[in-house]
Amino acid sequence: MSPMMKSFLLGLAATALFAVAADQHFLTGVITDSMCARGDHSGMRMGANDAECTIACVQIHDASYVLFDGKEVYTLSDQKNPEKFAGQKVTVKGTLNAKTKTIQVDSIAAAK
Repeated sequence: MSPMMKSFLLGLAATALFAVAADQHFLTGVITDSMCARGDHSGMRMGANDAECTIACVQIHDASYVLFDGKEVYTLSDQKNPEKFAGQKVTVKGTLNAKTKTIQVDSIAAAK
């Protein structure tokens, strides 16, 4: 393989890795549910607080855990770990599909 071809392939590989890394996002918002997606639980009143309502809507009404950043609602691929953060402000690391507003979750942590 020629040195020029090696350089081209290395550049192509680096570009592909950068593109994958560029898709990683850190989004901060509140873990809520798809029924009370904008964080307003007053209509459902499924518990004494936002966390209880979120969990109840997911368990009883088959809603999904979502992240609400104050403007947009993002569906989370992970539907197990968000329960422990229900009603809390968190930072979600993952790959965002802007078209479907879905986050392929890598991790969830309490926001600082």
